[in-house]
Amino acid sequence: MQEINELEQRIRAIEERNRRVEQDKAWETSWARRLAVTSITYALIVLFFFIANLPKPWLNSIVPALAFVLSTAGLGVLKRFWLRARK
Repeated sequence: MQEINELEQRIRAIEERNRRVEQDKAWETSWARRLAVTSITYALIVLFFFIANLPKPWLNSIVPALAFVLSTAGLGVLKRFWLRARK
């Protein structure tokens, strides 16, 4: 009977781990995360541009932030290609 209880505990632990992994993956691929990282990137670059006394920091900081969004949007396609190539 103790072996069954141990197996049930192990199964529950595995299921809990799987839920955490699924939640982490959902966060990593979410638009909420992309928006948050894009916003932080934009804010830091604006700050840098102001400190470096570069022209039009509000406008010129858009380019690196958009580059991040575009690079992450294209990663899904690259990932699928890479996974097919590994089979």
